[in-house]
Amino acid sequence: MPTYEYECSSCEYRFEEFQGIMDKPIRSCPKCGGQVKRLISGGGGLIFKGSGFYITDYRSESYKKGEKEEKKASSLPKDKKEKSLVSKPAKKD
Repeated sequence: MPTYEYECSSCEYRFEEFQGIMDKPIRSCPKCGGQVKRLISGGGGLIFKGSGFYITDYRSESYKKGEKEEKKASSLPKDKKEKSLVSKPAKKD
């Protein structure tokens, strides 16, 4: 739920009110009873500090293992890659 900022047009008292989006705006000043208007505020500053804010910070161990294998495969020379991708027929006894 957002916090809305109001200002009284009579006594110039400024206050904030924690309201739901669907709630009706406040019409009267809690100090003098005068008419108030809702102000457009810049909102609260949001600062992300530390780790844990990127999707890559919480990768599963299986994902990390697969990523390492993929890097290893991409670093092989081209002729070795082609040989490893070609499947061999099963041996018959």
